[in-house]
Amino acid sequence: MALVLLRRLGEMVFVMAGISVLVFLIFFATPGADPAARIAGRNASPDVLAAVRHDFGFDQPLWVQYLLLMKRLFVTGDLTSFVNRGQKVIPSILQAVPVTLSLLIGAAVLWVAVSVAIGVTAALTRGTIVDRALMILGLVGVSMPVFWVGEVANLITQSRYHDSWFFSWVPALGYVPLTQDPVGWFKALVIPWVTLAILYIGLYGRVLRASLIEAYHEDFIRTARAKGLGEGRVLVRHALRTSLVTFVSLFGLDFGALVGGGTLLTEIVFGLQGVGFLTFNALQNLDLPVIMATVMYASFFVVASNAVVDLLYAALDPRVRLARA
Repeated sequence: MALVLLRRLGEMVFVMAGISVLVFLIFFATPGADPAARIAGRNASPDVLAAVRHDFGFDQPLWVQYLLLMKRLFVTGDLTSFVNRGQKVIPSILQAVPVTLSLLIGAAVLWVAVSVAIGVTAALTRGTIVDRALMILGLVGVSMPVFWVGEVANLITQSRYHDSWFFSWVPALGYVPLTQDPVGWFKALVIPWVTLAILYIGLYGRVLRASLIEAYHEDFIRTARAKGLGEGRVLVRHALRTSLVTFVSLFGLDFGALVGGGTLLTEIVFGLQGVGFLTFNALQNLDLPVIMATVMYASFFVVASNAVVDLLYAALDPRVRLARA
């Protein structure tokens, strides 16, 4: 196991290094890309451009610029924004991470719990009206864009019916830190949780249903039933456990992408200044240090989530453990 972890750690470092080089070359080495001109502003004189290039190290070779950027990002931590002079990049990201994690973890708990319930119920009632109704609801959830659902939720809870007893508890848009006011934190995020989870509830429920139906045709399920095991134990200990391999794989990919900034639309609709919101502003202003930092942050979570998924495979499916042995 230790060798597997070391190998996965080495792969993570290699992948992140490759991503950093690629992003650096796109923004610093692409023909026509001149960060100094972006910093100096329009109609800057050649003397001003030369001074900016010297101050920021843009007159150095590309490999020196890359190493200096990585040093200021990972070693000294003093990388500053090109647009908002004096604003340090690392503290800005650390301030945005709790917002994104609060939004994502709550939504993930909701969509995992509900989608498992939907998938199991649909598989057990296959072909009945309950199964069809659940799959139709899941298809509707998958088809609704998250920004549209968020705007409708805001229209209902913040405008039309905010003064009613049912939605009078909903606070204004924005984020309330958990450490300051846990109740306010929950109230501010419960509507965004539901909005973000709706899409994934339908998708994951359908995926789990298909996996369970396929698992019930496997030989190990027939063997478990032949041994006299009850249907509940067959479902939980055998069918559901192996069916969760696909579920976990999908969850790992989605969670890594969302925690890296994939919650952008939800953050914008609900006024949550998380990592996605920070990345969006950096791309609008072409703030290269912030873009580089957020890309590295996102790539870390994507690669790490994939590594965790690989380890969970062995815990869920005995056939994976035998293959690795």
